Order: sequence, then C-alpha cells, then structure tokens
Amino acid sequence: MKWVTLISFIFLLNSARSRNLQRVAREAEYKSEIAHRYNDLKEETFKAVTLITFAQYLQKCSYDGLSKLVKDVVDLAQKCVANEDAPECTKSLPSIFLDEICQVESLRDSYGAMADCCAKADPERNECFLSFKVPQPDFVQPYQRPAADVICQEYQDNRVSFLGHFIYTVARRNPFLYAPSILGLASDYEHALQKCCKESDVGACLDEKAVAIKEKAKKASLKQQYFCGIIKKFGDRIFQANLITRMSQKYPKAPVSEIIKLVRGSLDVTKECCSGDMVECMDDRAELMSYVCSKQDVFSSKIKDCCEKSVVERSQCIIDAEFDDKPEDLPSLVERYIQNQDVCKEFEADHDGFLTEFLYEYSRRHTELSTQLILRIAKGYEALLEKCCKTDNPAECYGNAEDDLNKHIRETQDVVKTNCEFLNTHGEADFLKAIVTRYTKKMPQVSTDTLYEIGKKLTAVGTKCCGLPEDRRLPCSEGYLSLVIQDLCRRQETTPINDNVSRCCNDSYAYRRPCFTALGVDTKYVPPPFDPQVFDFDETLCSAPRAEQEVKQAKLLINLIKRKPQITEEQIKAIGDNFTSMTDKCCKQSDIETCLGEE
Repeated sequence: MKWVTLISFIFLLNSARSRNLQRVAREAEYKSEIAHRYNDLKEETFKAVTLITFAQYLQKCSYDGLSKLVKDVVDLAQKCVANEDAPECTKSLPSIFLDEICQVESLRDSYGAMADCCAKADPERNECFLSFKVPQPDFVQPYQRPAADVICQEYQDNRVSFLGHFIYTVARRNPFLYAPSILGLASDYEHALQKCCKESDVGACLDEKAVAIKEKAKKASLKQQYFCGIIKKFGDRIFQANLITRMSQKYPKAPVSEIIKLVRGSLDVTKECCSGDMVECMDDRAELMSYVCSKQDVFSSKIKDCCEKSVVERSQCIIDAEFDDKPEDLPSLVERYIQNQDVCKEFEADHDGFLTEFLYEYSRRHTELSTQLILRIAKGYEALLEKCCKTDNPAECYGNAEDDLNKHIRETQDVVKTNCEFLNTHGEADFLKAIVTRYTKKMPQVSTDTLYEIGKKLTAVGTKCCGLPEDRRLPCSEGYLSLVIQDLCRRQETTPINDNVSRCCNDSYAYRRPCFTALGVDTKYVPPPFDPQVFDFDETLCSAPRAEQEVKQAKLLINLIKRKPQITEEQIKAIGDNFTSMTDKCCKQSDIETCLGEE
C-alpha cells in the first residue's frame, strides 16, 4: 500500500465526505449560514472579516467602495438573523460574497478578464477568482502610518475607521493571509498604540513595535501559503500526516483520538482559509481553539494564558505556544514495533490504524526531530514491514530496523551540524558564498537575483537555527528550509527550472529537503556564451559600502558558476584570492578603473 494511504485511519478515511456531511448537518441545524456566522462573530468582527474578504478579492477597490459592499452583506446578515426563512438567506457564504462582487458595475473595466469568472458555476467560480489574486501588488502601497503628532488623536476620535483602514491595507497587500491573522495584527497594532500614546516619543515607540508586527505578518503569510500549497500539491492526507506529527509533538499527553479530532478540524479550517472563505475560516478556527481551551487538562499545561486572551488573540497564541512536557513513563517503542512477535499480524489486520498509531507514538517521544524527518521514518517503517511481512522470518528481516533508523537520524543531524559549524567558523558572508555555489550548480537556469535571494534566505535560516539549543536546531532548520523549498517549487510550476528540481518538488513531500541536498551539477545545462560585460568592474568595487560590495561579490560568483558549472572548490578559492589581490592593489591607485581593467 502506498504512503499516501498511511493516514487513512478511521477518523480520516473520508475527510472530504465528513466535511461535506458536517456542512450539510450545519445547514440543516441553521437554516441560514450567514445568520449563524453573524451571531457567532458579532457585528464588529463580522464587519471586519467581511472587509478582509472583499479587500483580498478586489485589491484595486478603494476603502469607501468596499465599505458599500460590506454594508450590503451586513444588512443581509441582519435581515437573515431576523428571518432565516427569507429566500436569499439560504445561500452559502462564498456564493453571497461572489454574487456581490459580480454585481460591481466597473468589474471588467478595473479587473479585465477576472470578470469572466462570474460566468462560471461554483466552486469553479471561486477558483477562478483566487487565480487573479496578486501577492504584494505594485499597485497597493504598504500601510502608511499617520504622523506621530496626530496618530493618537485619530485613533481616539474614530477607532473603528482607523483600524478599518489598517485592516483594509494589510488584506489587499496580502490576499492569501488568513483573516484571524490579519485581525491579530490589528489587535497588536492597537495594543502598540495604547502603549505608545502614553510615551513622550510616540514615533520611536511605534517604530520599534512596527518591526515586530511586520515580522509576525511575514512569518504568518509564509506558513499559511505553505500549508495551502501542501494541500493543493499533495492532498489532504499528507497535510494531515504532517499535522498529526506536529500536534503529537506539541501535545504529547493527549490521547490519539483527541489529536485526530484536532487534525481533522484543522484541515477543515485550513481549507476554508485557503479558499478565501474568511468568515467561516474565522468562526471555525475560533470554535476549534475554544474546544482546545475547554480541554486544557487533556491537551497542554502551556496554553492557560492563551486561553484567557480575547478570541482574536487566542488562536495565534496557542499556535505559537511551546510544546507541553512529555509524560515521564512512556515505554520504549522498540518492544512494541520491532520486538513484538505480532507486528505483522497487527499491521496486516489494520494497516492504516497501526501506522497512524506508530506515527503518533513516535512523534510524541521525539520533539527534537523535524516533522519531515519523522514522516520519512514512518515511510521507511511502512516499506520495511511491507517487505518483511512477506518473508518466512519477518522478525529476522526487520530485526535491524532500529540501527537503520538511527543511522538515518544521524545522517540528517550531521547535515545540520556541518552547516552550523561552517557558519559559526566562517561567518555569514562565507556561508552565503558556499550556499550560492551549491545552488547555482544545482539550478544554473535560475536568474542571478533569484539565486542570491535563495542564498540570503538559507543563510537567514542558518543564522536563526544554529543559535538555538542542540535539540531545537533540526526541527528549526528543516522546518524553515521546507518553506524556502516550497516557494521555489511554486515558482517551478510556472517557470520550469530543470528535470532534477522538478523531481524533487513532485516526488515526495517528506523527502523534498534530502532530495535538494543530494542534487549535484545539472549535467544537461548548457552555459551561456562568455560575456565580458558581466565581469566588468568600476570604482564602486572600492567605494561602495561593505554590504553592497558583498552583494556584488556573491552575484559575481553566481555568474561565474553559471558559465563554469563544473568549477571546483579549489578553482573558486584561487579566483577569490586573485580577486582580493586585485581589489587590494587597485583600490589604492588614483586611477582605479584603469587598474581594474588591466588586472
């Protein structure tokens, strides 16, 4: 049986069907979905999430223009609360929002071909609209904070409108960012204002707070696009396998039945958020977090403070909370999954249930490992049992499983250890050069700027993760590397790079990182002809600030490898030494450019 069936445990077997059944049951319980959601979220939150939804679909629309659409939907919600039997109250929420968008008179003038989406039936209509969303569009400027001398008064005089404009700008610049995250950022901004407006230097205080808020927004956006991408690329089961691993690590005292409930609920919420259904995303995520908070004794001792926060702040707090302490009396897994004489009998009787239990039990014992590594371990264990349980002596066949397992773990840990040692010994600049050297050889077809960007991202991962305690380095590094790889694979879909990259992106979610690490030189690559202008230097090589010089040198290295992909480390070092000698000599001359030209 294939790996993709690993997590079809009884609770997960028909997740899509179960979601549809839940929706049907919910619609039977609540005659009007919009009335139900309005009652759940209350007016202010419902309005805010409605604004987010429209701003993410209609990114060019003004705040005042969207306010009219928001009013239409809120008026309908209030009408349906008063009379759920009204004909227009039985429509699904996505249909209500898209119908409202399709009634915008200037839709074709402003958005061109996007207007053609209106001719499609749901859910294809929504998929069509989603395809026109533009992340960080040039036509939307970042949020412009009012001047320090007026900002506090503006906030105090009209809080709702003030925060509304913030939410509007963040939503239209980040069309895939989940509504709960956007409202969480608005809450952080409001807390910053409340604190900073009491300070003597309001601007300086807000500048400091803004850095943390922007970083939080960037991190949330990356992770959410990552999860949506995994569901789209690999399907529900791989997403659920990933979540079972993560949640078993985070909540090691919770029974597997509770972990499965949480995973199933998280899948439903994530799919709502990924499809742009932000009202249901907001409401169902709040409901899921309320469930976790109602069972703190079951899930975690680390979320008490989170559960005391407002609905808007609670969910991100719980997601960011540290892992709960492991139970002290967990027995060894060797006895249960290797030495047990009935392993094959249990595996064959309930293949999926047995493997799901293994994934849960292994994850809750190993918080020091990454989710991707644990999924590779589970995949390897499954393949081993499928082979060994067909032999005359299964126990002898899988008797060395623990040694093989530990070998793979050590190999993965050694990759992290080697990279961290290099970074700590040589510093960020040399680490960046080493990274761009590796990745230019793997994918020389990628543009110089993009390869440099990848190098910067991977260097940032190294800086962040290598500074952590030993037991957190592996999950940190492989977790963040997975985000970088996912972004690279997303680009690969629209602009193919090469066959090797395509194979790593498509074959296996769990093996993506090892696949990229193992990639060598692309032997099918034909280098471009030599262009002297690429290696033409001017006096800025000497006069530019140090940071700018390092960027130039890294890009020079990339362009060199693009033209000589078989170049060795020794040759790169020799060229680097000659380059340093050249700059040392010429930067002391009065006619720098003539010297550089001669050299």
